[in-house]
Amino acid sequence: MLSSMLSTVSSTMSATSTMSAASTAASTAASTTSVVSTFATIGVSEISIVTVICLIALLSASEILSASSHWNRRLSTMLNLAIVPMVLTFFLIVGYKVIEVVGA
Repeated sequence: MLSSMLSTVSSTMSATSTMSAASTAASTAASTTSVVSTFATIGVSEISIVTVICLIALLSASEILSASSHWNRRLSTMLNLAIVPMVLTFFLIVGYKVIEVVGA
C-alpha cells in the first residue's frame, strides 16, 4: 500500500514537473517572440535619434564637468568609456545613411 502511494505521488510530481517545464518553455518562447517583434518594429532612425541624443548629452557632460572642480581621472575614464562606443555607433549610422542615399 505504501509503495503504491509513493508511486502515485512520484508519477504526479513527474507529470507536474513536465507540465511546468512545458509551460515555462511556452512562456519563454512567447516572451522571445515579443522581444524580437518589438525590436523588428524599431527602425534604424529611432535608434539613431536616441544614440545621437545620448552622445550629445555625454559630450556636454564631459565638457561641463571638465571645467568644474569635480573633474578627476576616474570621471574622465568613466565618461570616455561611454562616449567611445557612442561615437563608433554615430559613425556607423552616418555610413548607413550615406549608403542608403547613394544606393537609392
